[in-house]
Amino acid sequence: MNDTNQYNVAVVGATGAVGLKMLETLEDRDFPIGELKLLSSSRSAGQKLTFKGREYVVEEAVPESFDDVDIALFSAGGSVSKKFAPEAVDRGAVVIDNTSAYRMAEGVPLVVPEVNEADIQKHKGIIANPNCSTIQMVAALEPVRKQLGLSRVIVSTYQAVSGAGNEAADELREQSMDFLNGEDLKAEILPVKGDEKHFPIAFNALPQIDVFQENGYTFEEMKMINETKKIMHAPDLSVAATCVRLPFFTSHAESVYVEVEQSGVSVQDIQNLLKQAPGITLEDDPSTQTYPTPLTAAGKRDVFVGRVRKDLDHEKGFHMWVVSDNLLKGAAWNSVQIAERLVANQWL
Repeated sequence: MNDTNQYNVAVVGATGAVGLKMLETLEDRDFPIGELKLLSSSRSAGQKLTFKGREYVVEEAVPESFDDVDIALFSAGGSVSKKFAPEAVDRGAVVIDNTSAYRMAEGVPLVVPEVNEADIQKHKGIIANPNCSTIQMVAALEPVRKQLGLSRVIVSTYQAVSGAGNEAADELREQSMDFLNGEDLKAEILPVKGDEKHFPIAFNALPQIDVFQENGYTFEEMKMINETKKIMHAPDLSVAATCVRLPFFTSHAESVYVEVEQSGVSVQDIQNLLKQAPGITLEDDPSTQTYPTPLTAAGKRDVFVGRVRKDLDHEKGFHMWVVSDNLLKGAAWNSVQIAERLVANQWL
């Protein structure tokens, strides 16, 4: 370790969409970095990136890359995390992993700081960052669960293409131009690059994010279901999800239906809880058409909530609209928040 106030940090997957946001966020937050290592696959090694006015050359990740690293932020795909996270831990680093590799692993904390910060201290070297769509939902629901109880959650997501990486964003741009020019649309990335079929995303909606499971749900939907229960320590909570990719670039939106445990709850009760909750901004006034959208949430670290309303048939049912930048709170910012809490609480 550099000294008591500074930490050697490695960013794995530094050239990717989330890696770049991690660097931006570390700089914005003035995280106390001693030495910084930018790591990637051999394909991206050699690229140059600037951090706090200094130019860094991205290096290929190898086991020795993690010598003398205190905190390693991973966002380079699950196979990379499985290969190198144990190497980093063996060399004394704490890994904050932004992939699905360790989220449901026994003994690995899955953390959204506004919800379960205390779980961080239980780490054995690896802390998992949840799925982007899960993070914003549990951040919005935790103040409600804490005060009113939760028995059921049903969510439909409207997810940005950046969640599928830079290639998907490029494909949306190209397809949009081709569509407007009356040309055929070429699809090679979405819904899942490794799947057999690909469909255009431009001017379309794809009800598949990640691969289908045997139960008919996609892996993304199962992530939301299982991760929500783990983060909230609520194994008996009923959760159902439908995840849809839409043709915009940044921020995921979600229509969330919840059933609370307490009776006699009003819309205002829920709005008041959300107003006071950390990391939440309430934008909810139908009389002035005030509600969050993906465009207004882009580039901001908070989770935005609007359209809070009571279900017309279920006395304990409520609906809300939850929007957040999937690359920030959904990925980079949540990871850096975990790092900040590690340092502040001396849980390294």
